[in-house]
Amino acid sequence: MDLREKAAQLPLLPGVYLYKDAANAVIYVGKAKNLRSRVRNYFSDDRLADMKTGTLISEARDLDYIVVDNEKEALALENNLIKQYKPRYNILLRDDKTYPYIKLTAEKYPRVYVTRRLRKDGATYYGPYFPGNLAYRIVHFIHRSFLVPSCKVDFSRKHTHPCLQYHIKRCLGPCVEGLTTDAAYAIAVANAKLFLEGRHRDLARDLRARMEAASEDLRFEEAGAIRDLLATVEEIEEKQKMDAAEGDDIDIFAYYAEPPLIAVNLFHLRRGRIVDRREFFWEDQLDFIPQDFFSALIKQVYLDQQYIPTLIHMPVEFEDLELLSETLSEKRGRKVEIVTPQRGQKKAMLDLVETNAKHSFDARFRVLKPSSKAIQEAMQDALNLPEPPKRIECFDISHIQGTDKVASMVVWEDGRMKKSDYRKFIIRTVEGNDDFASMREVVTRRYSNDTPRPDLILIDGGLGQLHAAAGALEELGIINQSVASIAKREEWIYVLGQEDEPIILDRYSPVLHLVQTVRDEAHRFAVTFHRSRRNASRLTSELTQIEGIGERTVQKLLREFGSADRVTSASEEELAKVIGPAAAKRISDSQKPAPATD
Repeated sequence: MDLREKAAQLPLLPGVYLYKDAANAVIYVGKAKNLRSRVRNYFSDDRLADMKTGTLISEARDLDYIVVDNEKEALALENNLIKQYKPRYNILLRDDKTYPYIKLTAEKYPRVYVTRRLRKDGATYYGPYFPGNLAYRIVHFIHRSFLVPSCKVDFSRKHTHPCLQYHIKRCLGPCVEGLTTDAAYAIAVANAKLFLEGRHRDLARDLRARMEAASEDLRFEEAGAIRDLLATVEEIEEKQKMDAAEGDDIDIFAYYAEPPLIAVNLFHLRRGRIVDRREFFWEDQLDFIPQDFFSALIKQVYLDQQYIPTLIHMPVEFEDLELLSETLSEKRGRKVEIVTPQRGQKKAMLDLVETNAKHSFDARFRVLKPSSKAIQEAMQDALNLPEPPKRIECFDISHIQGTDKVASMVVWEDGRMKKSDYRKFIIRTVEGNDDFASMREVVTRRYSNDTPRPDLILIDGGLGQLHAAAGALEELGIINQSVASIAKREEWIYVLGQEDEPIILDRYSPVLHLVQTVRDEAHRFAVTFHRSRRNASRLTSELTQIEGIGERTVQKLLREFGSADRVTSASEEELAKVIGPAAAKRISDSQKPAPATD
């Protein structure tokens, strides 16, 4: 039975249809209010003349379908199947940026983290937060105010002494017995939870009661600390009331297209203010139809998102607009409108977003060099860092079969490589070919004193090297340092604390280009140092075999000439100026070819 006949036998019911190729791989997923009517439409002359549809039907070898109760269920199922199969004929959401959430863990002593992945792990998630650094500011506020930490210390075992966070009053110290009690920690977590849930009035009432109780018990220092926290919470509550009166939450989409290249910008307005911008890019939209494109995009952006704005402004209207509006309204619990502004201030804002989409297109596809600040902010978003990294220190290990082991550290700072801060290391304690132990040694030596720490430590390697560096830092008591590694083969970036979520950036990403540049420079510097060490070792071995030439003489030559190659190419007169004529003649004679014999 061919596909046209199969389409004619589909039920007259809502559902999802799946086209499959000769290898039984799903190549397109669609939804329909009436499966038979929608799928038969693919075989009309007009649709077959369309490039995308014609190519799809020519490649398809099978057709499958799933019946559901209504069109809203079909909408949700279509979105899930597109995420599952990633069919190449569907428009797929590709984005370097995901917005952060705050995670309150479900441990005996819960901790708070900033994360960009929602998991079914028993934890409670709050967000998303706009702009991205807002989540970090809130977590820092929780550290200072409620003393609930974000550290990676193992709370399942007791430690002999607390880390720096306890001493600077950012943590209650549950890792060390006797520093806090279960009840005190539970109160701190409960207050943090009230704050994250936005229940500032309830939190203020609880804080006021605790302040009065502490004052009555003559615990005036504790009462004063609670009073200051209460004032901050009440100030935040008043600010939110003012913000809520200033405007709706609006998302505005616009695009610029030169098919197959597409750039889309999404501006987030919260309470009347632009708080952030999101960019999307596609490189494969040969048959770009704006209505179909945005119908697919909006589903993937919002159907799995926890927070949905009141208004969504679109550059075009599309077929599923009313259905999607109803679905999102049910999800939000309040009406959500999707509109295309035609005039006035709303149209002016749409034009502004379109202008920015054109700029994004140029920056991505016309290879314009972004500013240092833009790169730093993009890296913060992509790697989930607490701050835009102004300084990156990158490490690499170099050796041949475990011999002449060396390491390099290169520095990127404020947009350029800072060669004056480069460092070389000779591996001293590691026997054999053990890159992980070598990395531990180098990181320990670099940060064992009061050296100012960079915003990001970058490791050339995979998870093993990343964990080796992290282990060295933990032994030094450095537990909140941002560390990442880049694996050469896949060019995946692993960030400490989220290793199970490797960051995969597209080949146009300026963040990937920067990480690769810094990594490659560390590799070049390490290999150059290793080569000079290896050549020096070989020269020492060769020259010390000459009678009257010892290691001290060879080291004197290397200090003067700078490298083994320059020593071997120096004339007898040049050597004599450094080590005297007798030793110079011995070396010169040893390098002359032996006379020919009959």
